[in-house]
Amino acid sequence: MNPTIRHITFDCTGEPYELARFWSEFLGHPISDIDKPGDDEVLLELPDGSPGLLFVRVEEAKTAKNRIHFDLGPTGRTRAEEVERAVSLGARILTDRTLPNGRGWVVMADPEGNEFCVERGERDRVEP
Repeated sequence: MNPTIRHITFDCTGEPYELARFWSEFLGHPISDIDKPGDDEVLLELPDGSPGLLFVRVEEAKTAKNRIHFDLGPTGRTRAEEVERAVSLGARILTDRTLPNGRGWVVMADPEGNEFCVERGERDRVEP
C-alpha cells in the first residue's frame, strides 16, 4: 500500500502560531483547536481530507529559494485583489510576472520568507 501525504510542513524560525495565523487568514481554514501560541508545532486543517499545513519551529534560518511552493488561484477576486489582501496580512511581493495578455503570476513571500505564487483569478478571466 502506498503512503499518504498527511502534512505539508513549513519550517519557521519565528513563532509557528503566527505563521499559521497568516495562512489561516489567507486561505480561510482554521488552526487546530489543540494548538496555541508558543507551541513548537501548529497545524492548519484543510478540508476534505487534504493534507494539513504544519508549521514547525526550527533553529536554522532559510538560506535558499524554496524548491516547492504553492500556486494559488483566487476565487471571487482578481489577482491584484488577492495580492493586495496577502500584503495586508503580512506577505510581500518578490516579482510580478504578469504578462500584458493577463496570464502569468505574482511571486510572493509569506512572513517567514516562504515563496508562493498568485495566478490570475476567476474574475481576471471574464471576457468583455
